[in-house]
Amino acid sequence: MKLKALKAAFPHTIPIFAGFWFLGLAYGIYMNASGFSFLYPMFMSILIFGGSLEFVAVEMLLSPFAPVSVFIMALLIQARHIFYGISMLDKFKGMGWKKYYLIFGMCDETFSINFTAEIPKGVDKGWFMFFVTLLNHIYWFSGSTIGGIIGSLLKFDTTGISFIMTSMFVVIFLEQWLKEKTHISSLIGLFASLICLICFGPDSFLIPAMAVIILTLTFSRKKLEKKEI
Repeated sequence: MKLKALKAAFPHTIPIFAGFWFLGLAYGIYMNASGFSFLYPMFMSILIFGGSLEFVAVEMLLSPFAPVSVFIMALLIQARHIFYGISMLDKFKGMGWKKYYLIFGMCDETFSINFTAEIPKGVDKGWFMFFVTLLNHIYWFSGSTIGGIIGSLLKFDTTGISFIMTSMFVVIFLEQWLKEKTHISSLIGLFASLICLICFGPDSFLIPAMAVIILTLTFSRKKLEKKEI
């Protein structure tokens, strides 16, 4: 039963493997270029398992100790997982101990597969979702760890590698922009960030900007959904 579920789950995760390994390698090298040993990306990829948050965490680790700001930042960056979790409540019923790992390991890509995939007949749903989650976790963990090791062994000019985080978010934004029928939600994000940048300055605008974006999108969700239909 487990082997059958693994064979059914693996093909769904192949595209994730390609993306996670590339980003994971870049993340591990970025961590090493920032002065951290490969142990940091290795353990962070196991315990945090949130790509965008892990990239941001590099700057958090290099900044003065500010636990409240770090908590708020982490909550806002990963807030979308609250809505993922709510939508998966019915699917996780009766999963037993597997449910706790499924909750922990539910990244964007895993959520997308487990929420939409048509599970073949005769394949246990719980084990299928478990292996999708586990495989994606392994891809990110292995890529990040290898990237950290490569960064420590190979000596090359890493000037500008920190820009990978910026480029990653730009690509995510552009993909979202292309998928939208209207661009109201994207424009809300742009204008909220610009206004908060002007009001709070480049060192303090991120948290208020994300708070404004989340609140605005939450209260205007129904109107935005109607326009996207």
